[in-house]
Amino acid sequence: MHIETLAVHAGHEIDPSTAAVTPAIHLSTTFAREADGSYRAGFLYSRYSNPNRAALERCLALLEGGVAAATFSSGSAATMTLLQAIGPGAHVIAPDDAYFGTIKLARDIFGPWGLELSVVDMTNPANVEKALRPNTKLVWIETPSNPLLRVVDIEAIAKLAHTRGATCAVDNTWGTPILQRPLDLGADISMHATTKYLGGHSDVLGGALIARENSELFQRIVSIQMTGGAVPSPFECWLTMRGIRTLPLRVHAQSASALELARVLERAPRVEAVHYPGLTSHPAHDIACRQMSGFGGMLSVQAGANRTESLAIASRLKLFTQATSLGGTESLVEHRASVEGPGTRAPENLLRVSVGLEHVEDLIADFQAALTG
Repeated sequence: MHIETLAVHAGHEIDPSTAAVTPAIHLSTTFAREADGSYRAGFLYSRYSNPNRAALERCLALLEGGVAAATFSSGSAATMTLLQAIGPGAHVIAPDDAYFGTIKLARDIFGPWGLELSVVDMTNPANVEKALRPNTKLVWIETPSNPLLRVVDIEAIAKLAHTRGATCAVDNTWGTPILQRPLDLGADISMHATTKYLGGHSDVLGGALIARENSELFQRIVSIQMTGGAVPSPFECWLTMRGIRTLPLRVHAQSASALELARVLERAPRVEAVHYPGLTSHPAHDIACRQMSGFGGMLSVQAGANRTESLAIASRLKLFTQATSLGGTESLVEHRASVEGPGTRAPENLLRVSVGLEHVEDLIADFQAALTG
C-alpha cells in the first residue's frame, strides 16, 4: 500500500458505536473493569494506554514500516527515554552536528548518571568505526542534520553499529517517513519530534520512537513510557493523527519549494553558502539521492558577512516569521547561533529556514528583497 494511502487510513477506524468517520477524543483517564477483573477494550489507565495514543502508535508503526511505536510528550522525552533504556555505563556515539538538545541530554543529564558519549563527524563512517567500544550500546544518527543539513549514510553506519551489537537509531524528524525510510535501511529505531512535520500545524507537542523489531530494548522503552508517564495527551494524539493525513502532500510541496529556493539563494548576492542536500553542490548529494526520495523542506543559508548582518537580513523578511521550530504550514527563519547560545557549532551568519506552503515565488521575492535591502 502506498504511503499516501497509509497516511489517510492508518490508525483510523469507523467508530463501532456511532459510525463516526472522524475519531473521537477519549479524555477519560480510567476505564471500567468487567466482573472478572478484565478490561473489555484492553485499556486500564491513560498513563499506560489510551485509545487515541494507541491509534497514533499503530499509525506511526505502519508509516515507518516498523512493528511497534511508543509516543511521548515531546521529541526530547522520546530521546531521553531511549537514552535511559540503554542503561548507565553505556557508550553512545552521536554526530557532531546533531540537534543541540540531544547532545545536552546525553552529556549534561545522563553524563553524571554514567552515560559515556563520543561525538564524531558521521559523514565519514570510518570515524564511527574508530569510536566503537566494547560497551557501545547506541549509535545515534541525525540525517539531514540540524542545522547544517549534513547527510549520513544510514545503511553503512547501521552495519557498523551491528558489528558490536549496538542499536542504531535515526532522528528522522527532518526526513519524515515520506522521504526517508531508516528501518528499511537497517536502522533499529526511528525517532520523531511529532511536533514538526507529522503534526504539521505548529499547534501540538509530541515525540515518538518506532521499532523495527519488538526487542528487549523496545520493551524497556515501553516500560519507561508507561511508568514515567511522559506521554502525549489524547488531544495531542488526535491533532497529530489529523496532521498525518495531509503529511505526504505537505512534505512534497515543501520539498519542491525548498529546492527551488535553495537554487536561487545559491546564486544570490551576500550569500556565502546554502546547505541543502538537493543541491548538486552538496558534498553528500549522491548519498541523499540514494536514501531519500526527496530532500525536505529545511535549508540553511549563510547570509551576510557576520552575525549582525545575518540578523538584519532575517529581520527584513516579511513572509518568514522569526521563530523556533519547523515543519508547519507557515515559513519560519531563525538565527541558529542565537538560539543555541554558548558552545554552538552553527556559523554566526547562518539562518535556518523552514519552508512552508506559501507560493515559492513569493518566498523567493521575500528573500531577495531582504538580501538587497
